Amino acid sequence: MAAEGGGKEMNEIKTQFTTREGVYKLLTHSEYSRPNRVPFNSQGSNPVKVSFVNVNDQSGNGDRICFNVGRELYFYIYKGVRKAADLSKPIDKRIYKGTQPTCHDFNPLTATAESVSLLVGFSAGQVQLIDPIKKETSKLFNEERLIDKSRVTCVRWVPGSESLFLVAHSSGSMYLYNVENTCGTTAPHYQLLKQGENYAVHTCKSKSARNPLLRWTVGEGALNEFAFSPDGKFLACASQDGFLRVFGFDAAELHGTMKSYFGGLLCVCWSPDGRYIVAGGEDDLVTVWSFSDCRVIARGHGHKSWVSVVAFDHCTTSVEDGDPPAEFSGSDEDFHEQIHFGAGRDRANSAHSRLSKRNSTDSRPVSVTYRFGSVGQDTQLCLWDLTEDILFPHLPLSRTRTHTNVMSATSPPATGQTTTTVSNTTTNPSGTNGKDNLSNSSSSGNPSNSLPSTLPRSNSLPHSSNPAGGSTPNSHTGNSSNSSTTKGNSIIDSAFIATGVSKFATLSLHDSRKERHEKDHKRNHSMGHISSKSSDKLNQLSSSRTAKADAAKTLGTMLCPRMDEVPLLEPLVCKKIAHERLTVLIFLEDCLVTACQEGFVCTWARPGKVGLLSSQNNPANSPSGTVV
Repeated sequence: MAAEGGGKEMNEIKTQFTTREGVYKLLTHSEYSRPNRVPFNSQGSNPVKVSFVNVNDQSGNGDRICFNVGRELYFYIYKGVRKAADLSKPIDKRIYKGTQPTCHDFNPLTATAESVSLLVGFSAGQVQLIDPIKKETSKLFNEERLIDKSRVTCVRWVPGSESLFLVAHSSGSMYLYNVENTCGTTAPHYQLLKQGENYAVHTCKSKSARNPLLRWTVGEGALNEFAFSPDGKFLACASQDGFLRVFGFDAAELHGTMKSYFGGLLCVCWSPDGRYIVAGGEDDLVTVWSFSDCRVIARGHGHKSWVSVVAFDHCTTSVEDGDPPAEFSGSDEDFHEQIHFGAGRDRANSAHSRLSKRNSTDSRPVSVTYRFGSVGQDTQLCLWDLTEDILFPHLPLSRTRTHTNVMSATSPPATGQTTTTVSNTTTNPSGTNGKDNLSNSSSSGNPSNSLPSTLPRSNSLPHSSNPAGGSTPNSHTGNSSNSSTTKGNSIIDSAFIATGVSKFATLSLHDSRKERHEKDHKRNHSMGHISSKSSDKLNQLSSSRTAKADAAKTLGTMLCPRMDEVPLLEPLVCKKIAHERLTVLIFLEDCLVTACQEGFVCTWARPGKVGLLSSQNNPANSPSGTVV
């Protein structure tokens, strides 16, 4: 992990960090916030969110940014690394009474220099369709709160559609809307369309077309976030009950599930090729899940509090065939345009085919690196690399990589714990990639994902040779030949969960701040994505009582492997970059964008992309409240 300089205190706000690509620098004059630049008192408010859209402006500056701060919503021209932000001239500004914006999303298909379609979700349950360029309000959905009275947690346009959008609520329900339909004057009546394990899909019974078209009921508790796959065919949902559920969107069928190690899941994202999903939440971990294998393949531990956002960096993610290299390159808008117009499927399929070559033992080596990032309530930004030695542990590495130092294992072996496995767990009978043999391992008892005895050459921690693939979803103890290992693991993981609040949900920043500031931090950070309403807090406390019991049911299965059954990643970068909890992380072509609950939206220039005006280095122009 690159250090910015020797002797600096751990609690100092960082303004740059170094990776193997070079130095990322904070551009203080590209900071967006409320025009007065005064830090927002975030207590009791909803998380600050940021949305981008490109309107294809002929001037070459077509990027637009929208962000919410408290009851306010702002819409600006985003100048990024090119020019300093001019906060005195918002294109549109709105202040709401009686409710607060919670999330928003642009439709990239309909965006032009003269008009954009922006969906805004609210804390009282409504969804508004506005055009901030024309300064018009087109429609208000769920206006009378007859569909759902709970807070809107996530809103997204359906990929490839100009009229369909999906809305998630803290009630645990999702609703599919059509902008052309009305919501009706009475509460909707539903008819069951499809039902599965812990989810149900209903259609709206009506003589005429009305919203919602569909209602999804997913899991227990709030549905905190969902994300469409790059091809738009699948939907990943992160819920407060700790489950990641992945659905085929059109067929409304459950593809696979994953359980967090502890507490609820708060965020989720897809890799650019749709092969992997990363989720984060209240266990302070980032968890990598394989879409094709439907299993956890790695966890990352670097945060000291809840993980609020995860995102893949498509500009750094690469898939190489040897000669010549083939990368995910191009601009951010090109990538998203390809996804939404369907052309992105060719690129994803191309990447998929290159990756699938790893399944053949006689193919040329392929080099794979996925870069993703995470931010959390600990005010830290973490960057992670997911490399082929983690993705394909059975095959030799195609090249030697330089990574950070490998830390010692998290948990020492318990007394009497067996650290080696018997011979029935060491080989794959077919000689093919272990993930292709996953279904066979469940029936035969032979884990197909046996990890190499040597330490992987990546930013991961040591792990045992007993893999996650050796347990089936219905098993709790494992094979009898491994009973001593399983017993020892159970002791470790039971103790791990028992101390989960202090070990993985700690809110301390481990710094030397004053006692008053520590109290403020705990008060401001402890409820994260939970509404300030007392009823929501009580529900959160009530649900936490069953967290240990729920974790015990799935621990050691494919839903939730034990800590030593999958590689534990170490972050490439882990930097404190804000005074308040972080709520936004977005990767763009020439920068990455973060935002904190104080209402400051920060731009970090990628290496070699600094191109601001000379005022960037003028201390006299430094704005009040800038993170330095």
